[in-house]
Amino acid sequence: MEIKRVKQILSSPADIDVTYNGTSIWIDELNEADHTVTVHLRGPLEERTTVPIDELEEK
Repeated sequence: MEIKRVKQILSSPADIDVTYNGTSIWIDELNEADHTVTVHLRGPLEERTTVPIDELEEK
């Protein structure tokens, strides 16, 4: 995924399905300098992790 698309998803009011390693996630924060995002799994778990942008997929 590209930084431009991550910014669009973050600013969108729509529920956009994004996956990381085949798992549906929410994007919480973008770190442009490192080309990473902070994400958490959809669902009750709120554990956050930082992953590379290029490993995200939009469904």
